[in-house]
Formats: sequence, C-alpha cells, structure tokens
Amino acid sequence: MEKQGQQGGYLWVPGATTVGVVCKDGVVLASEKRVSYGYLIVSKGGKKVFKITDCIGAACAGLVSDMQILVREVEAYVNLFSLDVGRPISVRSAAKLMSNLLFNNRLAPLITQTIVGGVDEEGASIYVLDVLGSVIPDKYTVVGSGTEIAIGVVEDGYRESMTMEEAKGLVTRAIKSAVSRDIMSGDGIDFLLITKEGMTEETMKF
Repeated sequence: MEKQGQQGGYLWVPGATTVGVVCKDGVVLASEKRVSYGYLIVSKGGKKVFKITDCIGAACAGLVSDMQILVREVEAYVNLFSLDVGRPISVRSAAKLMSNLLFNNRLAPLITQTIVGGVDEEGASIYVLDVLGSVIPDKYTVVGSGTEIAIGVVEDGYRESMTMEEAKGLVTRAIKSAVSRDIMSGDGIDFLLITKEGMTEETMKF
C-alpha cells in the first residue's frame, strides 16, 4: 500500500514556473498561477509573487503555505529594521535575512525556492535562494518544475539593456513555453514590476 502523500514511491512537491529578470528600468518577477498536488490541480488562482516593501518583492516555487509564512516573517523583520535604523532595507540585506530564516529552519525546511528582487540605492538586483538558504546574485533566473523549459527562452532573449516592457514580454514567453510542456504550471501569470518609483502588480489570464 502506498503511503499517504506518495505515489510510485516519490513525495509530491508542488511545481511552478517562477522567473526573475533584471532590466534597464528595474526588475520583473513573475510566476504562473497553478497550484497542484500530484495529478490534482488544487487551485487555478494561486499567488506566488509577494510584496515585501514598496521596492522589494519575492517570487516563489514550492509549497504555498511555506511561501506565505516565509514572506510574512521577512516582511515583519524588514519593517522592524526600517523603524530601528530609519531607512529602507537594501535588496541584498532582505535576501540575506530570508537566507538566515531558511538556514535556521534547515532541520525542518520550508519547501520553497525563492527569488528576491528589487531596486535600491545600488540599482536593480535579484537573488536566488534554495531551501537551505544559499544566496546567489544573478541578472536572470528561473526556479520550479518548469525551469528546464523556461530558462532556454530567457537565456536566448535576455539583454541587460532591455526596457521593462521588453523584459515583461520575455518573461511571458518563457512562462508560456513552460506551461505548454509542464503539467504543474498554468492558468495565467502574476507579475511584480519594480522600478525606483515603486511597484506595480499585474495579472495575465490564459
């Protein structure tokens, strides 16, 4: 008899296709909206992109509950930092804060891969974090079950001089290509478009 939560001897971990791109104007974070568990689509309206501050956001792949808990805790610490120091936290410091929280939970890890991105005094940047809190800076990245399909599209079309609209178009093509082949991704895209002026949230339905 198969154990609960397993099929064929493997533990089901929800999939996703989540993309982060640095462009000339700022940062684009995006993820599709499907929440699945094995062969079951639990929701077609899941949200995997989150606002941390007015100029910093996170996009995740993994268990939605773990994403929500992690981002809520980071947001609380970031607000405390701003009150204590009297200035907004940098993107690098927010990523390091999240890294510390993930590492402290390494014995009972939060099942989520995360992209932290935003704009601060140093400019636009993104950081990729794994389950145990490794922090890797990059200009573009993809996490989740659709990574192998989407990363080729991003890598082929990426240029550092891209405008926000061009970057959004590239991210859209990458996620749509993954959705067409990855059964755990689909049902639309949520975007966080971050510039030095602030953050805009957009949604695209398929």
